[in-house]
Amino acid sequence: MIRVVVADDQALIRGSFTVLVDAEPDLEVVGEASNGAEAVEVALAQRPDVVLMDVRMPEMDGIEATRRIKDVSRVLVVTMFDLDAYVYDALRAGASGFLLKDTPPADLLEAVRVIARGDALLAPAVTRRLIEEFTRTPVMPRVKGLNGVTEREKEVLVLIARGLSNNEIAAHLHVSLATVKTHITRLLAKLEARDRAQLVITAYESGLVTAAR
Repeated sequence: MIRVVVADDQALIRGSFTVLVDAEPDLEVVGEASNGAEAVEVALAQRPDVVLMDVRMPEMDGIEATRRIKDVSRVLVVTMFDLDAYVYDALRAGASGFLLKDTPPADLLEAVRVIARGDALLAPAVTRRLIEEFTRTPVMPRVKGLNGVTEREKEVLVLIARGLSNNEIAAHLHVSLATVKTHITRLLAKLEARDRAQLVITAYESGLVTAAR
């Protein structure tokens, strides 16, 4: 059973998400929150697998709430606002996925399952917006860098940052899917990244990927 917390300041949306999730045999809502502070409190108490997190909420926004619970639960940001800054800020804060509220119900439910099993929900469209954000606002490389990452792993990291799927990476590098998964597992460990979304952030902040590359 995948345990879920729903955080949204609009009671109607919060209730709708709760009913939708609870109707699934493998999903269960274990708490609700009407603002970011409540979301943190409920997440720390319940330790759910996934938090459906709104961005714009009173007292504390969803970005800060995500930052505070990222080591406790995986966060799927669900918002009405399709803005580059929100995509970047949510992923940088530790979110594992980003969806708009007009996403079809079936896709939202599948997103919860994807996040719960440890994958990142980073659709190509979101990745493109993220790349555009970095293009407009270059970031300073992180001090940590990419120490210990092999040249082949750097190639894989660049392709991940460009939004390629595992199958596409395998085809591009002419290697097996299993080999790609092994490289990604090693990248996650070496870079202390929680998931694919964090690898994208690291690729840019380390300076490996730039707007020109």
